[in-house]
Amino acid sequence: MTTPTTGLSPAPAKRRSWLHDHSELGVCVLLLMLGVLVLTDALTMDVDITQRGPVGPKTVPVVVGAGLLAVAALLAVDVLRGGRGRAETGEDVDLSEPADWRTVLLLTGVFLGSAVLIEPLGFPVAGALLFWGAAFALGSRRFDRDPLIAAVVSLVAHTVFNNLLGVPLPGGPLMGVL
Repeated sequence: MTTPTTGLSPAPAKRRSWLHDHSELGVCVLLLMLGVLVLTDALTMDVDITQRGPVGPKTVPVVVGAGLLAVAALLAVDVLRGGRGRAETGEDVDLSEPADWRTVLLLTGVFLGSAVLIEPLGFPVAGALLFWGAAFALGSRRFDRDPLIAAVVSLVAHTVFNNLLGVPLPGGPLMGVL
């Protein structure tokens, strides 16, 4: 049946309305695809039986993949039974205000700058510049305190990753001094 003025059938509007009312099913599809991908990768993993212990390298990915599939199925059942996600109420966000592009661009520049400087200057210096630049971009103007905090956080992060976790980070020229 077509409408006399437009010649279009009303079915697409009804379909859009159903899809709009059940938009959470998109999350279900995403979780389903991610679960299938994780399970496929885990089950096709080439593992030598002599190199693994009682719990092999396939165990965690299989558990995570199965969990993703279970959550996707449970969420789909909930959505099809009429369940809806609730609007976020905890944040003070005024959607009528425009985005703060200055802050976004400053943070992007600080991040890219530290990525470029990490190799020649090392993580302690590049990390300190990253932390100080992020604090500045987000509004802190304490020039007496922020660089010191950034340096301490960067040195602690370098020490934890490099010495305790065994993740080597570039030390740069300061590593001969420290």
